[in-house]
Amino acid sequence: MIAKAEGKFLRLTPTKVRQVIDLIRHRDVLEAEAILINLNKRPKEYLIKLLKQAVANAKVKGFNSPQLYISKIICDGGPSWKRFKAAAFGRAVPIKKRTSHIKIELDLKA
Repeated sequence: MIAKAEGKFLRLTPTKVRQVIDLIRHRDVLEAEAILINLNKRPKEYLIKLLKQAVANAKVKGFNSPQLYISKIICDGGPSWKRFKAAAFGRAVPIKKRTSHIKIELDLKA
């Protein structure tokens, strides 16, 4: 592990984030960024931001982005916001607004 970045309490569901994460896992940084830019899913904005943070952290340590690849990327569920929605006959139906914790680790290409 050369550099890492972490995003916590992001207002995205972990299942939707994992769909996008699977596309860029174990890819070069430049290739992963190109995939994310051309993608039409909401988590891409957060993932591009985290990827740039990890690359900046690696540059501080003296590494260039062409040398790096995504060695580990994980999305865990965070706490859910509990809300209620009005339903028929005066009842209330619970809604869970889920959050995510995303971790990215970069390493040198072999």
